[in-house]
Amino acid sequence: MVNMSFTPPQKIISREPAFFPVEFTWKNYVTAWTREAAPGQTDFVHGLGASIGVALAVVVVCALFAFLASIALARFAFKGRWVFIISVLIVQMVPGEAMMYTTFNMLDSWQLVNTLFGLFLVHLASVVPFTIWTLRGFVAGVPADLEEAAQIDGCTKAQAFWKVTFPLLAPGLVSTGIFAFIQSWNEFTMALLLLQGYNLTLPPWLNSFQSATEATNWGAVMAGSTLIALPVVIFFLFVQGRMVGGLVSGAVKG
Repeated sequence: MVNMSFTPPQKIISREPAFFPVEFTWKNYVTAWTREAAPGQTDFVHGLGASIGVALAVVVVCALFAFLASIALARFAFKGRWVFIISVLIVQMVPGEAMMYTTFNMLDSWQLVNTLFGLFLVHLASVVPFTIWTLRGFVAGVPADLEEAAQIDGCTKAQAFWKVTFPLLAPGLVSTGIFAFIQSWNEFTMALLLLQGYNLTLPPWLNSFQSATEATNWGAVMAGSTLIALPVVIFFLFVQGRMVGGLVSGAVKG
């Protein structure tokens, strides 16, 4: 993908592929950066802002909801707990495309079609079940005896949780946050269905490079794909160090 993004479009369809661009060019990136999805519609910069805003909001809200729900499921016994756990797993198995018509009608009745907030709700609903299921395993893997030992040493129940248990759960929060971010960042179908104009996120923006009336500029497509992938790579490299640091910190404290 990166190789073709620096290759002139006429050389991409050559019968002799090359590991490195034979004629290096930046024109594909210039085209991708300034390309509008349609006349008067979003370009890469606007799509980048929309994607970052939705993805980060999904990560923050999903982490909060899933964190509280996973603690309730792993630490407290209440009637119907296992029914709820199995229900979360079953909901995760339902493909989102099967509910496209219902989802669109629901958002339309709320006047949230073609809004980033409506897309945020859809992305949040799609990642919360898996995040709850995954975080529940992390919470269940931390012995409750650690909190009890901290309380014997003089901590309150809240202090024991935040000072002992929460640092051990940080790697799990980071891992599920990565999943939520990537799912929201790469989601295409619902974004294409719900958004238009300057509200487009990057995946439907990239779809505009394919046209039924003109040849596809594959060099610009590869440049756009590279630009879309870069924020995810940067985000992962940043949180990866945090995740490893949390694991090491937890091991030392244990």
